[in-house]
Order: sequence, then structure tokens, then C-alpha cells
Amino acid sequence: MTDTVTIYCKNTKQYYDIQRGTSLMALKEQIGINLRYPIITARVNYKLQNLNFLIYKPKDIEFLDASSPAGMRCYVRTLSMVMACAVRELYPDYDLRIEHPISKGYYCTLRGPKGEKHEIDTTVIQALEERMRLIISEDRPIVTEEKQTKEVIRLFADKCDSDTNLFQTLGNPYCRYYRMGDYIDYYTGALMPSTGYINIFKIEPYHHDILLRIPCRQDPSRLEDTCKQEKMFDIFKEFMSWNKLLRIDNVGEFNKACRGNRSFEMIKLSEALHEKKVALIADEIARRTPRPKFILISGPSSSGKTTFSMRLRIQLMVNGIRPIVISLDNYFVNREDTPRDENGEWDFEDLHALDLPLLAQHMNDLLAGKEVSLPTYNFETGKREYRGNKLCLGSDDVCILEGLHALNPELMPTVPSDAKFKIFVSALTSVNLDNHNWIPTTDVRLIRRIVRDYRYRGYSALDTIGRYESVRRGEEKWIYPYQEEADVMFNSALLFELAVLKRHAEPILEEVPKYCDEYTDAHRLLKELSYFESIPEREIPPTSFLREFVGGSSFRY
Repeated sequence: MTDTVTIYCKNTKQYYDIQRGTSLMALKEQIGINLRYPIITARVNYKLQNLNFLIYKPKDIEFLDASSPAGMRCYVRTLSMVMACAVRELYPDYDLRIEHPISKGYYCTLRGPKGEKHEIDTTVIQALEERMRLIISEDRPIVTEEKQTKEVIRLFADKCDSDTNLFQTLGNPYCRYYRMGDYIDYYTGALMPSTGYINIFKIEPYHHDILLRIPCRQDPSRLEDTCKQEKMFDIFKEFMSWNKLLRIDNVGEFNKACRGNRSFEMIKLSEALHEKKVALIADEIARRTPRPKFILISGPSSSGKTTFSMRLRIQLMVNGIRPIVISLDNYFVNREDTPRDENGEWDFEDLHALDLPLLAQHMNDLLAGKEVSLPTYNFETGKREYRGNKLCLGSDDVCILEGLHALNPELMPTVPSDAKFKIFVSALTSVNLDNHNWIPTTDVRLIRRIVRDYRYRGYSALDTIGRYESVRRGEEKWIYPYQEEADVMFNSALLFELAVLKRHAEPILEEVPKYCDEYTDAHRLLKELSYFESIPEREIPPTSFLREFVGGSSFRY
């Protein structure tokens, strides 16, 4: 065996012969890689690795900074470990809980061994940030260790009093974890080599708890701006109260509940909570004076907007209201008039892919009691068609408009605000893996979309993952800026859904070739799904939001 190995660097598009056993950190110095922002991690054969990773075989290597999604995830994980370590050093009887993303940061709490919350004031915030900055200034190394799972469970129980349910339910003989001096912690992906790589963060009070602020995703050299998300925060609190009712705090507890034959109970209770929430929204619409004539339902891709519209329609009928559902997709302009994105591709997420003047005219005519001829968009020909569908709203009729842009104020600017009831639907949160690891809500929606696209649209996971970044950019531009303007928000996430989607998604994701950019996300999603105990879907009702993606729905889509 030779002492050298050949690697290909995607950043420079060149091959290099290097000493076998060279670390990624040494390699970046050796070949002089410079990115716009500091390098913090790398993809090795399209899997994310720590910069301490040693190279012994030929590899394709791409160095990343925090401006890439994978790089930002690595940065935030490392920052989370620094914060968790600071909490342990200052408040050894409390553990950091990173609950969920909010206001472009992360909502965190300090909880004791019995779940009691630590009172947060300016003194706590100041002490915590000072300790974090001390840990960063000391540039403490972060190293990866691996031991038998039973030994890891003992270590975590003895040293950091963390919940070990996740380790106990994974079924792996060995587990990897991270060490920073005497402090150990578990994270689902790569971390940076040392605490000195952290340079941008801030913590501040948030609803009597903590907001962890992170770098801007577009420009990691500055702090991300915060935004007000009070309605979304209320939805998160509601969902956490639902999980508490189900006695499920993390995936480890979820898996234990499944093994204890509680999965059917969780399904029934989760679905009942959804149904009650939809009914309450319908009741609120019925109580409004004057009654809204247009119910606008918006949300990002794979949020369950269509199923929500159909379930809301039933509950409105229970209230003596006759709803008529109109999809905004039918108001697409003809294909040749569709805006294009920066790559020259048709941009169907753009607001102006809709015929706004025609839509506004029709809605004003309906509000005035006139009859309109509704268009139907033919996606095969890319043309608008009229098939004799006419509509006139009676006194007990309401029009449900469902689509990505339903909450955009440019959609129906001349319709009075009291004639509109606005609803934002999304899979806003699910159960966390443990105190310091969460599954991004965007990943939940991506897994939903992968399953649906494969089943109903003939797209592979490679196709869906490849398009998703463009979809996400469209959501950031056209959807999220208006979500807080909704009258109500609805969280379509289900506690058990990844345990059901797992059986559908895994074989689709495993088809993604291992040597392409999309494999990075496919590998990450497969790992996220691996944490869940798989459960059958036979107990899921035909009206469930999950049926929109896995099939078996009693609604026609």
C-alpha cells in the first residue's frame, strides 16, 4: 500500500495526491482553499464530515462555509453544544432544551430533572452569554468518541443527567457522541472542530425564556434579524401541550410508547385534536359579523392545505354554511407568460404566475352577487380553459381559496378586509429527538413531498430534492412574510407521522445515487427516519392529513 492517496476537490475542480491519513483541516491548508466565509465543515463523498476527519481512501471532497444549508446546520449544532455546556457549568441541576425555531432563531428553556422551568431574567441571560463567550475564547476542542451503546447510556446518565431514551431505542451496538473537555453531548450530525469557530451569536429574553439568535443564512458574517411571530409561538405552545397530553416529550419516549402498544392511542388522540381544531376554526368563521365571503388558505409546499380545505368545508357545512372550494392554481397565466427564475426555468412560485387582474375581477364580481365563469388550468398544455363552470355566491355561501399566495395582500387588494378570513397552514413542529436535537419542519415537509411526488407524480427523490431549494426560496419570498397576518394558524404536523412515512420514504430515498449533490440530503433524511420506530398506517383515518401523501384518503385531490 502506498503512502499517498488521490482526492478530488470540488472547490478547485482539481485532483491532489496527499499523504494517507491527512485530516480535512490539514488538507484545506495544504491546498489553500478560501471561501467567501470561514470553512467549517466538508462533504466527503457527499456525506457531511467534521474537519478532523482523516482521509485514507480516494474521495470527492467539497469544503463548506455557513452560507450553505449543510454548513449552517453544522454551525448551529456546534453553537447548541456551546450553549448546553455553558448551562451545565452555570446551572448543573438544569438542562438546556432547544424547543423549536421561532423568530429566525431558536426558542430555548432551562428545565430541571422533574421538568420544572428555571426562571429566566436579565441576570441569567447575561451570565449565560458571558460563559458561552468564555468557552468560545478558550477554543476548546470538540472531539468525536464512540463506545458500546450500554456504556454511552451509562456515561450520559452519570455525567450530564440527559434523557437516554433515544440511545436505548436506537438498537445500535455502538454510539458516537461528542466531548468538549469533561462535557459530553450527542448530536445527529457533524460539528466544527473547536469552539473558536463560533463567531456570531446572541441570546436574549423571549417570553420569559431564551431566544438563541444565529448568523444570517444569506450573509453569515452578521446576525440574523429577528421577526415577530406571536401567532406561530402560540401554535408551538399548543402543540407542546398536545404532546404533554400524550405523555410524549421526545422520540425516545415515542419509541417506547410504540413498543408498549400505545401507537394506536397516539394516532386516535392526535387525529381527534386535529379535528377539534378544524371545528373551532369553522365555529370562529360562523361567529364573525359580517360573515366573511372569502376564506383564504395559504401555506408552504406539502403543508396539507388541500386536505385542510376539505376538512374545513365539512365543518363549515355543520355550521349551516355552504362552502365552495376554488384552487388558485386555476388562475395561472398561460405557460408562455409565466415568470422565469434566475436559472431561466418557469417559476410557478412567483406571485405573478397568477393572473391577478382576472382573479381580482372575479372575486369582486362574486362579492357583488354576480355570476362568473371559472377557469380551469390545463397543466399538460399550459393553457387556461373554460369548461362551463359558473359560480354565483348566495347568502349562505362562502368561497374557499387555497394556494401558496392566498395571504398575499396583492392577491385581492380591492376586496374589503372584513370579507376575508385568512388561515395559514403548515407542518410547524413535530416531536424533538431529544433536548438538543430537533427535526427541522422543512425536513418533515420534504419527506411528505418526496412520498407524494413519487406516488402520484412520477418524480424520484432525486428530482424532488433537486427542486426543493428553489421551492424554499420561493416560500421565503412569497409565503412566510405574510404568515403572521393570518387570522388563525393551523399546525398540520402529527406526532406519529414520520413513524408512518418511514416505510414509504426509505426505499425511495435509497434510490438516490451516492455520488450526487442530492445524496447529502437523502442521507440526512434517512438518518432522521432511522430514529423512529416504524408503525403501520392501518389505524389512520381516511380523512387524515397524512393520507394526502401516503394514499388511502376519502377526499378526491
